[in-house]
Amino acid sequence: MNAAVIAIQAMVSGVNLAVPQLSGSGLHPSATQLVWIVDSYLLVFAGLLIPAGALGDRLGRKPVLIGGLVLFAAGCLGCALSPNVTMLIVGRAVAGLGAALVMPATLALSLAVTPPGERGKAVGAWSGATGLGGMVGNLLAGTTLQFFSWPVFFTLFVPAAAVLAGLAGRWVPPTERHSAPSDVPGTMLLVATLTTLLFGLIEGRELGWTSASVLTAFAATVVFGVLFVRHSLRSDHPLIDLRLLARPAIGSGALGVAAAFLGMFSLFFLNAQYLHYAKGFSAVEAGLAVLPQGLCMKLVSPRAARLAGRWGTHRVVATGMALIVTGLALLSLATSATPYRLYALDLLIMATGMGLATPPLSGGIVASLPGARSGLGSALNSTAREIGSAIGIAVVATVVTTQFLAHLPSTVARGTHSTAEAMTAASHLTPIQHASVVRGFTEAMAAGYRTVAVLVALAAVTVLVWRRHGARTETALPARRHRPTA
Repeated sequence: MNAAVIAIQAMVSGVNLAVPQLSGSGLHPSATQLVWIVDSYLLVFAGLLIPAGALGDRLGRKPVLIGGLVLFAAGCLGCALSPNVTMLIVGRAVAGLGAALVMPATLALSLAVTPPGERGKAVGAWSGATGLGGMVGNLLAGTTLQFFSWPVFFTLFVPAAAVLAGLAGRWVPPTERHSAPSDVPGTMLLVATLTTLLFGLIEGRELGWTSASVLTAFAATVVFGVLFVRHSLRSDHPLIDLRLLARPAIGSGALGVAAAFLGMFSLFFLNAQYLHYAKGFSAVEAGLAVLPQGLCMKLVSPRAARLAGRWGTHRVVATGMALIVTGLALLSLATSATPYRLYALDLLIMATGMGLATPPLSGGIVASLPGARSGLGSALNSTAREIGSAIGIAVVATVVTTQFLAHLPSTVARGTHSTAEAMTAASHLTPIQHASVVRGFTEAMAAGYRTVAVLVALAAVTVLVWRRHGARTETALPARRHRPTA
């Protein structure tokens, strides 16, 4: 199960390392199309996770897992063979659909075969696999892109998914099926809400934030979101019972996971560009440079449950979120002159924060639901993560590209629409002019990291207040119920 998680998360992060090569490829994608290439996978992944989790509860998690791996392989093959940007985005979306089917089943099946006393460790190992998958994706993409072209990167996932599907067929035990009607209107409204939100965030830079298309997209987000809430509250069998989010462990857990991965995938999106453009790293070196982060997260995550039992969940989550914000703030100080060892320390600070915060938050979501709905609990957790990842990429890409292109010299800015195009144009300048362009990029990157740090900090405060208030309410209620009468 953890190997499957690593594979689909590697696809999330690895494509970010391919952005510079994709930008200069024969497909000639614009800056906006590059973000859609990255986010189309995440959009479908996030939008269909909850329906996929419910489908696994209804049909059985084993067949849904295997079917998801087959779809994931088909989408990756379509990406590798894409003759144009449109087909590449479609292939990414198909792979995202497969990932949506795989992700909830992995955690639910892991918990199904784990003794109750060991489930905290299982959740920690699963959370660590999500972080390690990001690092493996960077390493795999870096190595592949150094010696081959971007289609080879996508092709590698086809046999990997096939092998995982075969192993799942051999080793995964069948699980119980629980009848539950599907909620097609709820699914459509949720996907529409996420699609219009990301459209506004991604297209706003190119079309203008006050353009009719962008304003219409944000207005549609509100309308679809309200309709989704109304439908969920009135339906007898909603896609997700929104009343569940009123439970502090579920609501604050989902918000905390989303915020943590918003910060993490903002880093993934910018890391490759920083190491390549500002530090002059090759693709392989860029992939290796972030490997310590994945290993650190994999080391810390399984121990988070034990630390939570010793120090209390609230303290562990608070420490983890504080370290994520600190890591983002320190990364905003990085320039072309920053030594790698100092940059790596910032990555380790973020990885430690992720490893501490996400397992207790994820475990709280799953533990708050009955075993028959563990697939839904896993899907809620995964949806929060992928929504946070998609929004993080959209926000940081918009901030950095806008800031960078606005301050470029006219000789470089003319005809460029993306960071990659601008840096390619700057390579023909004098060393002093090129250094000025690189400095402009790192300043724009700093603005992006600081923006994300503020968003994560605000979400973290909300999560901690919510959890503390919920803990007080839960401990107060039994005391009133059992108070002796006169």
